Amino acid sequence: MTEAKQTPLKGAAIELGTERIRKLLVQYSLPAIIAMTASSLYNMVDSIFIGLGVGPMAISGLALTFPLMNLSAAFGSLVGAGAATLISMRLGQKDYASAQRILGNVVILNLIIGLGFTVVTLLFLDPILYFFGASDATIGYARDYMTIILAGNVVTHMYLGLNAVLRSSGHPRKSMYATINTVIINAILDPLFIYGFGWGIRGAAIATILAQVISLIWQFRLLSNRNELLHFQPGIYRLRQRIVKDILAIGMSPFLMNVTACFIVILINKGLKEHGGDLMIGAYGIVNRLGFFFVMIVMGLNQGMQPIAGYNFGAQQFDRVLRVLKLTIAGATCVTATGFLIGELMPRLAVSAFTTDAELIRLSAIGMRIVFLFFPIIGFQMVTTNFFQSIGMASKAIFLSLSRQLLFLLPGLLFLPHLFDNMGWDGSWGVWFSMPLSDLLASLVAAVMLIRQFRIFRAAHERNKGSKIQKA
Repeated sequence: MTEAKQTPLKGAAIELGTERIRKLLVQYSLPAIIAMTASSLYNMVDSIFIGLGVGPMAISGLALTFPLMNLSAAFGSLVGAGAATLISMRLGQKDYASAQRILGNVVILNLIIGLGFTVVTLLFLDPILYFFGASDATIGYARDYMTIILAGNVVTHMYLGLNAVLRSSGHPRKSMYATINTVIINAILDPLFIYGFGWGIRGAAIATILAQVISLIWQFRLLSNRNELLHFQPGIYRLRQRIVKDILAIGMSPFLMNVTACFIVILINKGLKEHGGDLMIGAYGIVNRLGFFFVMIVMGLNQGMQPIAGYNFGAQQFDRVLRVLKLTIAGATCVTATGFLIGELMPRLAVSAFTTDAELIRLSAIGMRIVFLFFPIIGFQMVTTNFFQSIGMASKAIFLSLSRQLLFLLPGLLFLPHLFDNMGWDGSWGVWFSMPLSDLLASLVAAVMLIRQFRIFRAAHERNKGSKIQKA
């Protein structure tokens, strides 16, 4: 193919280094935000239909699956997030052949990891769920749901991985359409399978996997188009050590974040069960879904920022890197501040969408007010973590990913419930309060690291300006 023919195909990627930053962030973030909001609604739809159609204990059973879902997402993000960042950087460096090979390696890695995870977890599913805090009253619901979800795990990994590839290669709208299609199909199938066919919580799981299968077929069709810059072709599927190593190194930050989230949710479930019972786990499940809605919007902003920051960092245009970071932080703060207002002013209205059980509504509303206490600042912490990942600074991203979970939240979950018990208060309050406290401390650490990085970028920007003046 001649250079003349290649140029139009590369235009979507090249604009990342030339178009106005605000326009680019809107162009890339808006589809991602819509997609992530839809993805969050996708999870909430399951919870709402299960809560209203099956019962409050089914909500608790569903909440018990969150650690396993986080663990599955960890392996998915290990490949997807790492590959997306790597593709953006290679496109910024005009290394199109390497970007093409990354696509092929994404497919093979998702097949290997997805199948391996499915086999291992299905073999030990009951012991895993009991370890996560299940009781005889809730394990049946959790087992029924996860057996089907795990059977379709390869589809889930592949769907998420290829969506990341589409987004990072200049097709944020197509990535958005894939997610929206999944949500719409799931929302249609959920009531049909849960109520119409009487499949209960199994119906919700079947609807989830079927929706992803349909969207995955559409993604394969898009990436089979030879007119696309990145597309399936012979010779790209052999695993290459350097590519695999780079994907895993960059993807290690979101991987470790999801793994620690899995471990943390286990501790939360165990702590709430010990101090409040099975219904308290259901309350956390509802609060988690509501918080996740706002977190997913911020993740959409981050996904929009990622190719812009990665491309311009690869092209050494540091002023544009700083600009997109500042705009993303401002947007994320607005989103999480909105979540804070809803969580503090109208929690009962928000949680009542999931259940009609009066006690579950009461417990969920109390928990939501506590968890959302420092919500306005977590958007900043999330953007900062993703920013370091987007420019390939994996070690800094990993540290920030782990700081909230391991340095602050873990000690809080281990000690605060007992401290509250010794003070004559309900120990479950210690579990709830450990979450906003860790948000505050992790954001302070992120601020210190970002200020230091800002100084490095400003110095590099001044050097670039000086060299351009000398050449002129």
